[in-house]
Amino acid sequence: MKAALDGVRVLDLSHVWFGPYCTMLLAELGAEVIKVEPIWGDRTRMFPPLHNKESPTYHALNLSKKAMTLNLKSEKGVKIFKDMVKISDVVVENFSPGTMEKLGLSYAKIKEVKPDVIYASLSGFGQTGPYSPRPSYFSIAEAISGQAYLARNKQDNTPRGSPVAYGDLGPALFAAFTIVTALYFKQKTGIGQWVDVSQADTMVSLTSPPIVNYTVTKMTEEERDQKYPRMRGPGIGGFLKASDGWVAILAGGGTSIDNIAKMLNVKEVTKEIFDEWVVKRTVNEIVVEMNKLDVPAAPVLRPEEVVNNEQFVAREMFVEVETPTLGKFKVPNFPVKLSETPGKVYGPSPALGQHNEEVLTQLLHYSKEDVETLRKEGIIS
Repeated sequence: MKAALDGVRVLDLSHVWFGPYCTMLLAELGAEVIKVEPIWGDRTRMFPPLHNKESPTYHALNLSKKAMTLNLKSEKGVKIFKDMVKISDVVVENFSPGTMEKLGLSYAKIKEVKPDVIYASLSGFGQTGPYSPRPSYFSIAEAISGQAYLARNKQDNTPRGSPVAYGDLGPALFAAFTIVTALYFKQKTGIGQWVDVSQADTMVSLTSPPIVNYTVTKMTEEERDQKYPRMRGPGIGGFLKASDGWVAILAGGGTSIDNIAKMLNVKEVTKEIFDEWVVKRTVNEIVVEMNKLDVPAAPVLRPEEVVNNEQFVAREMFVEVETPTLGKFKVPNFPVKLSETPGKVYGPSPALGQHNEEVLTQLLHYSKEDVETLRKEGIIS
């Protein structure tokens, strides 16, 4: 089967989480993604914990890519990159706004080289606005969008961030989606464009329901909590302690509550009655019983349990890859099933500069001697 993005070449200048996750999704849909790193590498390569001097985080975010190193602060490095742009479709970068301009690789400059290029700039606050120059990471986007406040500890109102950098991963999904949209538009019209993805903007979009609740009712979250306490969560349930672990149950009301009442042989189900029933049973017993009643329920799994969960195994959500340093290990597969153009993990994350020679000799027609000269001059590693 052909991949959906077969024939699309992406030059990936991004680093850390936001950009690499975006471009990895494009790679798993069939795009040829060439990760262009400085000669010292993406710093995610050194994120702890290191195993055999390799970072699992780096390997989680750069699957299915090729990798080359390039010193973009050199004239030769910039020329090589522009030559690569000529034979590519997409450029992705997540430097602070203004950085690419200083390198002579702004959208305007790249458009001169490749008029129909899709040029995606991923940043904390976007390319415009008073906050545009500010640095940002996932927690900053979660804070300014209202997400950290909404996830707060209700006891003392302490804001809480996400457990897995959703302020990076959520915006990365928007970036991948809009890059593909731009490619579709280009296919129809021949026109490329600049894709400006802001972490803060996309996280605001993901905060839409509570924001619109405020703009319509003018009530703060505290006022809503006080006036409509039961609307902040399920009628019965939440994350509950079972006899051997934790379970999530969301019985929102109506038939679900009626079914639970019949099971418990009570007229009205209270939180206390339900919690007492849950704590005396195992997680598996509770999930089985709740699903008999058509009440949504699931075990609260630890990461090590997720890998072996029968549902994810049946859905082929984990595949095995292998590298010389780490050996064989499992990674999440592309999560969406497409009947005609399935996405998949094509291979492990590349070693630093692994495809330098391949890119330079096969795509740009440099000789092996030229490649060795570039290495000696510090243009590549």
